[in-house]
Amino acid sequence: MKIDLLHNQDNESPTSFAQRLGAQYMSTTSNEAKKEKGQFFTPVEIARFMSEQLSTEKEDISVLDPGCGTCVLSCALIERLVQLCTVRSIRLVVYETDSGVIAYTKQALIYLAETLKNQGINFDYVICEDDFILQNYQALSSSPSLLQKDADKFDFIISNPPYFKLPKDDSRVKVTQQIVDGQPNIYSLFMAISAGLLNKSGELIFIVPRSFASGRYFRLFREYFLGAIDISFIHLFNTRKDTFAKDDVLQETVIVKGFRRDEMINDRRICISYSEGITDLNAARQKVYPYADIVDTTSKDKIIHLPVNAREESIIRLFKSWNGSLNKYDIQISTGPVVAFRMENSLCDKPAAFDVAPLFWLHNVVKMLVDHPVEYKGKKQYIRISAQTQRVLIPNRNYVFLRRFSAKDDKSRLIAAPYFCNKTNARYIGVENKLNYIYRPKGHLDRTEVIGISALLDSDLFDDYFRTFNGNVNVSATELRSMPLPDLEIIRSIGKKLILKNNFSIENVNEIVNNYFQIN
Repeated sequence: MKIDLLHNQDNESPTSFAQRLGAQYMSTTSNEAKKEKGQFFTPVEIARFMSEQLSTEKEDISVLDPGCGTCVLSCALIERLVQLCTVRSIRLVVYETDSGVIAYTKQALIYLAETLKNQGINFDYVICEDDFILQNYQALSSSPSLLQKDADKFDFIISNPPYFKLPKDDSRVKVTQQIVDGQPNIYSLFMAISAGLLNKSGELIFIVPRSFASGRYFRLFREYFLGAIDISFIHLFNTRKDTFAKDDVLQETVIVKGFRRDEMINDRRICISYSEGITDLNAARQKVYPYADIVDTTSKDKIIHLPVNAREESIIRLFKSWNGSLNKYDIQISTGPVVAFRMENSLCDKPAAFDVAPLFWLHNVVKMLVDHPVEYKGKKQYIRISAQTQRVLIPNRNYVFLRRFSAKDDKSRLIAAPYFCNKTNARYIGVENKLNYIYRPKGHLDRTEVIGISALLDSDLFDDYFRTFNGNVNVSATELRSMPLPDLEIIRSIGKKLILKNNFSIENVNEIVNNYFQIN
């Protein structure tokens, strides 16, 4: 297909021209195609904001832009560096595998080269159409290949990498096993490899989903990345719609800046920056924190907390003061074992003559209430007890049910409810795979514990804490296992107060929880 490329306008900046090229490319491809490639082009306002976070006094500069698109980020950064200091030469390496974009990439860099030439700056650039991960995975090695010379490293790396999950048998996953646990998102591989491609004192800046901040599947990535990079700046957007609005995609994204760690710095700091969206980027609220307040360096999980106001700061301090956890109280959390489509022939709408167990789905759980049975299309409320199904059923005991996912319309990420064994006479119950259940394997949860744990999880206090490190709708059992809890006697006392009041409304839950911990 012949592409009618744009012409630059008089005195147009390379960044603006690259943005127009990107807009033209976007007009030729569908949102579905872009999502399939994990391709979301960077708005020029964000590109300039990212470039403003970087600086140098060097005369000779090297820049890498993996997943460059039409080079909006490269152009914005180079324009910024040229304004800051007397630059003599620039070496730029960009990676782009989408053959449909390459023609636009070339035109953007030709114009950038002309602009720099007119300013008397030597500019060399290379467009690599190879896969960035397969070409550079050796940078992850603690003893890099002899092929990995200093000349292959960079002063600055700037990127808006692709975002999508890779299957476990993907060749890119196979060569990055040291940072992979489960099914990785490709953007984390870009970040990790880039960390190994920085020069001494080099800096990188990425705009990526914030999902890397927590969760089991990113644990090995965090361990590697935080060992190689000192994060110095993170910017959060309050609205997901604004960041990539033109691509019609909802991404909870952050901008992350860091520099290569060559020695331990005692007084490390992180600046947390926050805006509602793009329009108020220049008025972003910023606060500098001690590194240990943001990155949990003491645990193997290395969770990153991202507070945006004084309340969230207070909540993080409160949780860090607690020494309890589910494990310490001999309590476990597991994922519901019933995968409905595999048990379809054993599901039924109503109790019948044969032996059945109630089946609890996500929609049966609302805050502080297990509602069953509830008519819901395609969600049969009972499962037959048989030799085939017994392996996925659990004993009818006291539990706390917790949704594994929250819907877009849910105001809370955490939605939990108490379940008591006297709700049914069945010997077993079924818990569908989109629910977690909390229990005591050796013993039982008493009534005050069930109510107390449910109330804490449903409270605004716990929801706000959870949001400081979890940027998606998933509620991972791993995260709940490691979440700090108050003393078990306090949990029981909260449960007892709710039982005595016989008022399980969220308003009452919040009042009792807030009174205990004095968080407003």
